[in-house]
Amino acid sequence: MSEEVKVGIVGASGYTGAELMRLLWGHPGALVGVFTANKYAGKSVGSLYPSLGPYYEGSYTEYDPAALEGCDIVFLGLPHGKSMKVAPELLEMGLKVIDMSADFRLGGMEEYELWYGISHECPELLTEAAYGLPEIYRTEIAGARLVANPGCYPTATLLGLFPAARGGLINGTVVVDAKSGVSGAGRGLTLQTHFPQVADGMAPYAVSGHRHLPEVRGGLAGLAQDPEPKVVFTPHLAPMNRGILCTIYVPLADDAEPSEVRGVYESAYAGEEFVHLLEEGCYPDTKSVQGGNDCHVALEFPGSDMLIVMTVIDNLVKGASGQAVQNMNILCGLPEGTGLAGPAVFP
Repeated sequence: MSEEVKVGIVGASGYTGAELMRLLWGHPGALVGVFTANKYAGKSVGSLYPSLGPYYEGSYTEYDPAALEGCDIVFLGLPHGKSMKVAPELLEMGLKVIDMSADFRLGGMEEYELWYGISHECPELLTEAAYGLPEIYRTEIAGARLVANPGCYPTATLLGLFPAARGGLINGTVVVDAKSGVSGAGRGLTLQTHFPQVADGMAPYAVSGHRHLPEVRGGLAGLAQDPEPKVVFTPHLAPMNRGILCTIYVPLADDAEPSEVRGVYESAYAGEEFVHLLEEGCYPDTKSVQGGNDCHVALEFPGSDMLIVMTVIDNLVKGASGQAVQNMNILCGLPEGTGLAGPAVFP
C-alpha cells in the first residue's frame, strides 16, 4: 500500500461522515479524495458543515464506483440496508471497506432480517466481515478486507464487559443501563429527537428490544463462550449532543474477590491506547471523552457478589468514526492511534 492512504467516504453528509472528515483532515497518513452524498451532490462541504468548509474545498458528488478506483480504503456512512448494496462491488474492485452501518455486524442472515426487517442481499459476507472492535479483535481486523464497525452502545458495553467475560467472572444476567446523546440518532428529523422533546428531560426507548441488543449478545457469547448469555439492555435518550454512559450490573462468580476482579481489568487494558481504567473511587463522565477516541472505565463493588462497571465514550468518535479510523490504521499497517491521539475537549 502507498505511503499515503487514499480514502473515499460513501455517504459523507451524515454526522458520522462529517466526523470522519474532521478526523481524517488531521491524519498525517491519509487523504480524503472522494466524498459522496447523493442528496447534496454539487453542494459544497461548507454549505452543509461550515466547520469543515475551510478544510475541504470540493463539493459532494453522487456515488460512482469508478471514482473510487484509486482509493485504498472506502468508508460506508450509509443507512442500514444501503451498505450491502454497494459493498460487494467495491470489494470486487479490490478495495478494503469499513462499513459503519449494521449491515455486516450480525453473524446470521435470519438475525439481521429479524431485527432490521429486510432481506440481506449478500449473506455470504456476513461471516467474512471482521467485527471492528480493535481491543478485542485486532488480529481478525488486520487480515480483513471488510470490517463491520461496531455500534456505539455495543462498543461501550462490550469494552466494559470483555475482561469479566473472558475471565469467566460473570454468573447470571447482566443488566445494562445505557444513556446516549441525541447525535446517536443521526441527522434525520423525528419527533423523538426534536429539541423541545429532548431538552430538560430524559426517557427510555426501545425497552422491549433495541437493535443493538443482538450485537451485544453476540459479542458477549463469543467472549464468555456461552451461546446464550443473559442480557437486559435498556437505552435512554439524554439531553446532550454527544456521549454514551453505560452502567453495567454484573453478577459475579461466588469466589471472585474485588482485588482479583480489578486485576483482571488492569491486565486486559494494559497497553491499550484508548481504554483507560480509572483510579478507585473515580467515576467516568461523558464530558471527559468528548471529541476523543477514549473509553473510560470504572469499577465499583456494592457487595460480595456484584460488580458495577461504568463506561463512557463519545458516540461519534469511539462509538463510530474514531473507531473506524482506528480500524483503518490497523488495515493499513499504521500505528493504531495515528490521527486519533490526544486528550478530549473539556469542559
